[in-house]
Amino acid sequence: RRVLFRSFRGLVYAQIWEDPAVDMEALAIAPDSHVVTIASGGCNVLSYLTADPARITAVDLNTAHIALNRLKLMAARTLPDHAAFHRFFAQADNRANIGAYRTHVAPHLDEATRRYWEGRDLIGRRRIGGFARGIYRHGLLGRFIGAAHLLARLHGVNPRRMLDARSMEEQRTIFERELAPIFDKGFVRWLTSQPASLFGLGIPPAQFEALAGDDRMDRVLKARLEKLACGFDLKDNYFAVQAFGRGYAAGNGQGEGPLPPYLQSANHEAVRTRAGRVDVRHVNFTDFLASQPAGSADRYILLDAQDWMDDDQLNALWAQITRTARPGARVLFRTAGEPSILPGRVADAILERWTYRAAESLDYTARDRSAIYGGVHLYLLKDDAA
Repeated sequence: RRVLFRSFRGLVYAQIWEDPAVDMEALAIAPDSHVVTIASGGCNVLSYLTADPARITAVDLNTAHIALNRLKLMAARTLPDHAAFHRFFAQADNRANIGAYRTHVAPHLDEATRRYWEGRDLIGRRRIGGFARGIYRHGLLGRFIGAAHLLARLHGVNPRRMLDARSMEEQRTIFERELAPIFDKGFVRWLTSQPASLFGLGIPPAQFEALAGDDRMDRVLKARLEKLACGFDLKDNYFAVQAFGRGYAAGNGQGEGPLPPYLQSANHEAVRTRAGRVDVRHVNFTDFLASQPAGSADRYILLDAQDWMDDDQLNALWAQITRTARPGARVLFRTAGEPSILPGRVADAILERWTYRAAESLDYTARDRSAIYGGVHLYLLKDDAA
């Protein structure tokens, strides 16, 4: 437990692994919406700006994630154009990014954020240098993906081969020929049966058990990887490109390649002009809501945080969500396992004020391009609960 805690004190996600296209469809963000979300790597926070909400509050207990969100928001506002913004966060491996940071971004950062990025990591390198070395190779998830690539190479397989596919048929052929057989190896079956092996995916022991269910973990992971590799056209799935290529695609002369909404050139002006609508706070989600007036928010995104919670924490969270929710409120979250974890755990008096949209949730789960979650779940506040 102490090892897990230490691992999650630093940068965990340089890129968030929830599909913002699914989020924005499920949330139906309106011009007067107040979105409250867990910040994580910040990709979705900035992407939600393309839906034009009135305001977004992004909360997180991880100081590295707070610093990353504030850096992205200030970079969107101060870098001279989309090309510089794209180079900084889509390429993220160019020395010119450091000069751009010093000239355009750093003078406008709050003291804590600037201190974080200009501070040094465990081996003495300034953290901002990650944007010259490939930030997506860093953080807990980046190192996990790197370890998975190493493991594959030790078995004679290069995951980058997936990016050679020119059609979904080729994607399946490459997956079945090269990646799928790895899961039949005895060592891989043993390794994936160890709860600690998935720390890099942000999966604690309790979530590990929910993810596995009654099946072997190697089979579950193989099925999730198959969806990532074969379920969506790689030309449209930046999650797969990150997993197999360890960065965003350059586009190969055919546009800018698959990117999160906030990095797409067509959305740059919207993100830049609306970045001031985001309030990033270093606070627990439940504690933030407890400090807010009743009826003050209407869109809540919990990522997979509830998989970490005990029943008391879940009930405290949903009591505050229900108190602060105004008419038309929606809550979206993900789970490692397939079913919603709320029934039987959150008090009936709270849960009966919400409607679970089961059919839509199954559809969102199927269409979530990140492919790593068992369930995407949508709840709507009942009309009589206002």
